[in-house]
Amino acid sequence: MANYYIGANDEHGQNPPTAGKRTPVMPYLNVPFYENQFNRPAKNKFIEGCLRNGLRVFDVKPEITDTSISERVRRINRQGLTLLVTFAYNAFGAGQTFNNVAGVSTFYDPTNGNATQSRILSEEVYTQLLEGTTQRGVGVGTLQNVGVLRSVNCPSTLVEAGFMTNFEEAKLMLDPDFQTEVAEETLLGVCNYLGIGYVPRNNLANYQLLRLGTRGNFVMLLQFLLWQNGYDIDIDGIFGNQTSRYVVDFQQRNGLVADGIVGNNTWRTLLALPPRPTLRQGSRGVYVAYLQQKLTSKLYPVGEIDGIFGSATKNAVMEFQRETGIGVDGIVGAVTWQNVEKIGGGRPLPR
Repeated sequence: MANYYIGANDEHGQNPPTAGKRTPVMPYLNVPFYENQFNRPAKNKFIEGCLRNGLRVFDVKPEITDTSISERVRRINRQGLTLLVTFAYNAFGAGQTFNNVAGVSTFYDPTNGNATQSRILSEEVYTQLLEGTTQRGVGVGTLQNVGVLRSVNCPSTLVEAGFMTNFEEAKLMLDPDFQTEVAEETLLGVCNYLGIGYVPRNNLANYQLLRLGTRGNFVMLLQFLLWQNGYDIDIDGIFGNQTSRYVVDFQQRNGLVADGIVGNNTWRTLLALPPRPTLRQGSRGVYVAYLQQKLTSKLYPVGEIDGIFGSATKNAVMEFQRETGIGVDGIVGAVTWQNVEKIGGGRPLPR
């Protein structure tokens, strides 16, 4: 595979959140969702996919804070990137109330020095987003005077995955499966643009067995996933003693065999793939955090998304079960998983 080098960028920030880049107040939770609560995890899932597909990748904005466009453009132009992808979410109107404007789109700048390639990249990504998501297509558009499209020295596209001011699309922003879906369809578009094969995410046969001494992209992927789980780890592609310690700790925290070897069970848990375990009050770990994210996106309040199945999470599960018409016991078994795993849905907009 050629030495492609992919840039991944997310718009705006979370801590503190960028002013104005948010949904109207979400009912049942009584808080807005901020745009970067979609942009950043979608970008991170795109980075995961790049690493899985053997691509070099540059995280333009690893900070959770906002970073000026001029600084991001400087970072990008020092790297010699093959292309750049930016993740964003759209809005329509004043942003204080919900409306019916919806859909997914991609953008490029016709004044970019690589305008033709930026257009082709945007078209490839848009095609995959239409085929892989349930979003209505808004089209491939042009934007001028946006630095990460205009001022960068590589082909560049911007993905607007939905509208924050549309109630149903606002809920999607915090759905981890929607974030993954957008990231993977974007990656598939990038692979088609580059003329390379795409390695699917959910097939564990595609993941390498890792242990102390292993090197390469899959070690970087492991380290990146551990970093997202709160480990202060060097992402260097070398499975050394630090990585081994953190793998053992992750395995212990998630009820896995703590042998420091990353096989199918550890990969499945890192990625929160099915089959998912039965959860109840007192459960902890990655799958609880995934459950909490799904319930929050459906507007069932769980409190903090902390991977701890406490009383607030149990109450949210029972409310979800009651309103979905399934057995109300506060335990997340096969039937509850089948319903909670669905992308979208959840509580309606009150009238």
